[in-house]
Amino acid sequence: MSVSPALPRRRAFLLVTAVAATGALTLTSCGSGGTSGGSGDTKFVTGTGGISTVAKSGRHAAPKLSGETVDGKQLDVADLKGKVVVLNVWGSWCAPCRAEAPYLSKVAKETRSKGVEFVGINTRDTDKGPAVAFEKQFEADYPSLYDPIGKLILRFPKGSLNPQAIPSTIVLDKDGKIAARALMALDDKKLHQMIDPLIAEK
Repeated sequence: MSVSPALPRRRAFLLVTAVAATGALTLTSCGSGGTSGGSGDTKFVTGTGGISTVAKSGRHAAPKLSGETVDGKQLDVADLKGKVVVLNVWGSWCAPCRAEAPYLSKVAKETRSKGVEFVGINTRDTDKGPAVAFEKQFEADYPSLYDPIGKLILRFPKGSLNPQAIPSTIVLDKDGKIAARALMALDDKKLHQMIDPLIAEK
């Protein structure tokens, strides 16, 4: 039985198409699993640009997030209550994390005087060395909790974070409740879109 020469060509085309699609996904997220945070009564409403927000009356408290930072200090996010807190999940191995890092550093400096604190959650770096180098390279002058196996990420309410979507950013309001999220890399404009309304809240 003869095999049509078109079949190998078709298989090759499908393989190239699949590889290209996979490559496109890695531009926005280092993980697999898309942008869904799973089911759960999180009250998120997705707006423009992939940013989801929660009305003040429907927000849930953030989980307890404490432990050792990348630079060996101790940090408890609960101590930041009264401030708007930007939690960014990142890894030194993640290309989109590197793409957004300059914007995070920039906006952290711009908003600190307005009562905003940035906290990173470094994940899947089995050694602190690359994470420390990452922070130095991108002049991240805010702390990052060291979470190599994702224990802190799993504490978030079901439906709020997808452990496979890295980078991700969650913003807490001044009461320590989850108010906004984005399961993708962000620039300075999108960061301000998430943060500025919470700065203005009374």
